[in-house]
Amino acid sequence: MPRRPPPDADPPLLVACALGIERFALRGGDLRTTGSPAVTLRTGMGPRAAERAVAAALGAGSATAGSAVVASGFCAGLVPGMRPGDVIVAEATRDHRPDVPDVPCPDNGPLVRALRERGLRVHRGLLRGSDHVVRGVERAALHAEGAIAVDMESAATLRTAVRCGSRAVAAVRVVVDAPDHELVRIGTVRGGISAFRVLRSVFPVFFEWHRSLPLPRR
Repeated sequence: MPRRPPPDADPPLLVACALGIERFALRGGDLRTTGSPAVTLRTGMGPRAAERAVAAALGAGSATAGSAVVASGFCAGLVPGMRPGDVIVAEATRDHRPDVPDVPCPDNGPLVRALRERGLRVHRGLLRGSDHVVRGVERAALHAEGAIAVDMESAATLRTAVRCGSRAVAAVRVVVDAPDHELVRIGTVRGGISAFRVLRSVFPVFFEWHRSLPLPRR
């Protein structure tokens, strides 16, 4: 855990992801033009691991206790026509359990604009959580319920973040497979490389979003 900053310092942005390859891509983002600190947290895979790691990172006395939180990494696209490397910006995240309320992401306009200015294909909508890898018929069913993408950690990450205190939250994911480009098919490696490059490139955009947030964050 990073050392606690001075009392008058802004808390760093907390970027949470599940996998080592995701953290490698995010930590490789060009920080030279951001002018802002960040902590990249690898939570481990699945909603329970994400909940534990984020709760610990936002605990009282930690350097990131008051941080805004971005859930990031790869995801599965649910909309026909999506391609590896497309970017998902959540308007809300929905847990895999039906009795858990959605977590809205109301401050994502600057994220969408900045990503599109970089020439990326951006999709905005409901990001669904799951506790397992989703394929085939189940993927189509989630899309029919209104979701545009699915991953295992974003919903748990944002739910835990808002439970730990009032803060801005966002979820930005890069599609690594989609209905027409499933991981089991030929071309997976090429799609994975494309998604990795895009994930690496979006990291500086998180700081543009962070700076756009209103007081009293500062």
